[in-house]
Amino acid sequence: MNISHKASRTTALLAALMATVAAMACTSALVSADASATGRWMLWKHRDSGHKDNIVDRVEATDSTMAYVALFNAGDTRREEAWIGFNSAGFAVMNTASYNLAPDTAALKDREGFLMSRALGVCRTLEDFDSLLNALPRPLGVQANFGAVDASGNGAFFETHDNGFVRYNLSDAPDGMLLRTNFSFSGGPANRLGTERFDNERYIIDTITAKGKLAPWHFTETLSRSFRLPDGSDPLTRGRASMPDKGSCIARGNSTASVVIEGPLPGDTSGKGIVMWTAIGFPALSSVLPATIDSIPAPLKAASNGRSTQCDLANSLRAKATIKKGKQRGFNLDIIRKHIDACCGKALAEYGKRHPSAPKPHNKK
Repeated sequence: MNISHKASRTTALLAALMATVAAMACTSALVSADASATGRWMLWKHRDSGHKDNIVDRVEATDSTMAYVALFNAGDTRREEAWIGFNSAGFAVMNTASYNLAPDTAALKDREGFLMSRALGVCRTLEDFDSLLNALPRPLGVQANFGAVDASGNGAFFETHDNGFVRYNLSDAPDGMLLRTNFSFSGGPANRLGTERFDNERYIIDTITAKGKLAPWHFTETLSRSFRLPDGSDPLTRGRASMPDKGSCIARGNSTASVVIEGPLPGDTSGKGIVMWTAIGFPALSSVLPATIDSIPAPLKAASNGRSTQCDLANSLRAKATIKKGKQRGFNLDIIRKHIDACCGKALAEYGKRHPSAPKPHNKK
């Protein structure tokens, strides 16, 4: 093979990798009950995906599995791939794709959703999930940071590749929080994709916690609606008419959901007290609805067309707010400004029904 052919193949491989990253980048956090303003642990995932149509549904218990509620792709009619969810025992799990772990196998890959569905069906505790990862046959077919918490508040990130994982316990985090985007700390310093979003997430959370503790609305109403750039500027608040979508801010053109699973009060050892706050579709222009193990709001569930009406509404606003010029993508910030306050207001009204301490709808942040 000549050098020019090798170079072209390398370029093609890098382009394919970056396309995958663009489609599967996510931002996430685990928060302990002690670090939470509501006294409940939280597990958050801002999902970026090539699957823009998401739904929330309940998978019923069987003789060998527990019932669970999760976010699925609308096309997943058999509900086989969960992307964030919790079960009747109070165990919750989610993932972000990781791109600096050992390379996946060509024969088996992209199994993260299947693995999480399995975990939601059989895991009651964090140790159950650890045991599941150890027991599953290799290769696992995953490259991911799995965040998991059980009803007792035991939480961890499992940085997982085909042949194993490294576990980071929430109890070891000095500030009671663990954050991840699309790299794994165990993967070393190179190829840390998503570093700009990680730094943005850290900055915004530090700004919030300088005044108090984190609450679920901080994730959906502040982080998931954030267009803050790595240089510290915020085009949305500076009156700019538009901005390119380079993937360095948390809100991205391919963001498809922002979900905060809020655990039960301390002492509750079931999933009954869990609430899955869900902003489905384009999170920057969506509104939160609460799902529980026994109740999922109809707008989050699949309608007769197989899609969520709440997701369709947010995606219709995404279409208006997205600028496409050839391969270039960007945001119409005037459209986003036109709708974002109303979307945030609806969400805060929902939070206020369960949390009197939530900001009133006219207080955006």
